[in-house]
Amino acid sequence: MRLAFFVLLVMMTQSANSRFIRGSFDPISDGMDRTNGTSLALGLTTTTVTCEPTYGFLPCTTELWGELFLIVVYEYLLALAGHYLSSGSELFFRMFGTGIFGASLFQMLGTFPQVIIMLASAITSSSDTIESMAAMGMAMLAGSAIFSLSLVWGSIVAFGSRDSSSSSSSSTSANQSTKKLISLTGSGVETDTETRYIARIMFVSMIPFLILSLAKIINSTTGIRIVVLISLIITLIFLITYCTYQVFKPWIQGKRLQYIRRLYDGDSTLESLLCINGKPNELQIKDLFQKIDQDKDSKVSKTELYAFMLGIQIEEAGLSTDDFTDAVMKQFDISLDAAISESEFVQGISKWLDEDTDPTTNGLAVQSSSSASSKTTSNKAQGTPDEQESLLSQDKTSKPTSKLAIWWNYTKAGFLIILGTGVMILIGQPLMESLQEFATAADIPSFFVSYVLIPWAMSYRQILGAISSAKKKTKKDISGALTEVYNGVFMNNVMGLATFLAIVYIKDITWDVSAEVLVVLLICTFMGVITSSCTKFQFWMGILAYALYPLSLLFLYILTSVLGWS
Repeated sequence: MRLAFFVLLVMMTQSANSRFIRGSFDPISDGMDRTNGTSLALGLTTTTVTCEPTYGFLPCTTELWGELFLIVVYEYLLALAGHYLSSGSELFFRMFGTGIFGASLFQMLGTFPQVIIMLASAITSSSDTIESMAAMGMAMLAGSAIFSLSLVWGSIVAFGSRDSSSSSSSSTSANQSTKKLISLTGSGVETDTETRYIARIMFVSMIPFLILSLAKIINSTTGIRIVVLISLIITLIFLITYCTYQVFKPWIQGKRLQYIRRLYDGDSTLESLLCINGKPNELQIKDLFQKIDQDKDSKVSKTELYAFMLGIQIEEAGLSTDDFTDAVMKQFDISLDAAISESEFVQGISKWLDEDTDPTTNGLAVQSSSSASSKTTSNKAQGTPDEQESLLSQDKTSKPTSKLAIWWNYTKAGFLIILGTGVMILIGQPLMESLQEFATAADIPSFFVSYVLIPWAMSYRQILGAISSAKKKTKKDISGALTEVYNGVFMNNVMGLATFLAIVYIKDITWDVSAEVLVVLLICTFMGVITSSCTKFQFWMGILAYALYPLSLLFLYILTSVLGWS
């Protein structure tokens, strides 16, 4: 509805401008020169409009405020298209789960906005403007990477920080710790080890930028083309290797899928039994035991456990109530008295939680019974942490639905991706042209505009989702949010850089984006060293990350306007 409204607004603007008698103020023009006899008789002056409408129907303007208006409209459409594209991609990811598509296509779709805009600008632009469009595309790539590692990363640390001295597993002490004032050194966030490994992978994406920076000291045209080709080949190798690795080692996919599910579906019952420090909350576990113990004899019988499994509709999650009841009784009933005591229940649930928070474990250590159905029970009882979680939660994404609903989800996801991609292709060239013309009219370097405006439009959902997860202040939520940041920066760097280098090499254009390359190299390397070397980040590090964004703008200004790099 919002998309249709703004498309209609643009078309109405064009129609209105074609009938508007232009005087001294010409906000938006359709590119048609008209002379009206009545207007001359009234003493009104007319002007010659030099702009040409994109595609022959989109409005154009020669005035500063008109360009600003068009940029606002295009930015809104870009944000809307990015929302459709990411929503469709995430819906497909939640339905397909981890696999080949999750390792490649669903990750690449997240970087489609930058790639589509760069390609649309390069293909449709004239030979005179393709160089400036490519430079703006590189500025857009740099702005997206810096935006994620400064503002998004800093927001996760700022909103997720809690008193690091809190180590109690009780809910009372955990809640009290969140009420303490945030301090620069006594508060912060903590991630798991796997998140640090992903940060190291992100760090590796700086190698092509380092190679490309050598072009600044090479005077030979042939030497520069060789540097571009080598950087392109290495970038493509990194992209293919990263996707192939995730096919055979899908733990990164698993972390992303878990983060997306938690973002859309909220916390499960099992995860609600964790304190903010990631430790099992014994008070909450005991409270759950009291709810299952219906006859209040301080023991949970098989019948009571079976009734609880039916109550949470375990069969609708694709699991057998009988098999899991037997498996849970076998694992929890350490005393072998055909009942689970409170201490046994706390111990068993705590073990599940510890295994779930450690992705390196191989799942639920449930042993099958020695009955005739032991093989079936074992196959269903053993599995991943997601299967453990399904015991005590109603995961909407795992419930089988009707074929009609499944096909509706596929259709919806596909429609959102096609719609988002189509809108981006449509507005890619006019957006870049409007940015360039606005920068010229306002006497601002064009890359500054694309460095700031486009990343903000495309990444606002990322920062909102990251803040939403960080506010939960658990290790899992913090790790999931930072995993999205690191994975997004890596894909943005390799996909965006590969697209830019391919345009430069194939079109054989001259380019000078040394300033953008150096900014990405320095700031991403600085953040890469920090994020890949530790798992705890204090509150002051979030403030430092915030400061990196304006510092990057200042550094770009010095390199371009003072030192004259581009």
